[in-house]
Amino acid sequence: MIRNVLGSVLALVGAAAAVLSPFRDWYDGRLGRDYRVAELFSGITASRPGPLDSILLAFLFAALLTVAGVMLRSRLLVAAAGVVVLGFTVLWMVRQGESVGSLAIAGDGSGLGWGVAEAAAGGVLLLLGAAVMPGRHGAGRRLARKRHDQPYTAPGSEHPDTWPPTQEPGPSVQTSTLPEPEPELYTGPDPAERHGPGPSPGPGPDGRDTAPYPVAPDEAPDADGRPNG
Repeated sequence: MIRNVLGSVLALVGAAAAVLSPFRDWYDGRLGRDYRVAELFSGITASRPGPLDSILLAFLFAALLTVAGVMLRSRLLVAAAGVVVLGFTVLWMVRQGESVGSLAIAGDGSGLGWGVAEAAAGGVLLLLGAAVMPGRHGAGRRLARKRHDQPYTAPGSEHPDTWPPTQEPGPSVQTSTLPEPEPELYTGPDPAERHGPGPSPGPGPDGRDTAPYPVAPDEAPDADGRPNG
């Protein structure tokens, strides 16, 4: 947020300086708005252009780019405005130097004026503002980090197996109001399997199970269930 505000302020100050620079002296007391845009490509002349033909038009276009870039948080538009201002300023210096032979700075105002310095400073401020602004991508990343830092919301009863948020299977929710059945306490082997293969000897005459008592081969039980011998 601070970078966005600081970059926007630098960009707007630079655009304002660029727009005001044509109203100051550029060379030998001649205002910047007295230079035609076409002269920057063909050569400097002594003619006076109209308001829509002067270098002021290029700087107004750069100011519009700056305002649009600040509103849209677009570093590209602000940087483009800075390139336009610096480009036209440097191009003017090249054509003016070709026209007079060399550029000079004199204390009596016969050389380069403050308008050129103001235009160059405005272009530099525009580029600095574009560099400081985080842009739309930076704001999108901050929003994504903010959403990622928010805690997950536990799902409702209609989706019981979607928690935790790692999408791993979670414990199911019991939907019945009846208590869950308890398992049997006996954990030993099945009594039918203790006797091994073959028929079970069955209970003795007194009702007790005779499986714990081994039966010798020659002591087969009689009709009453008692061993012979």
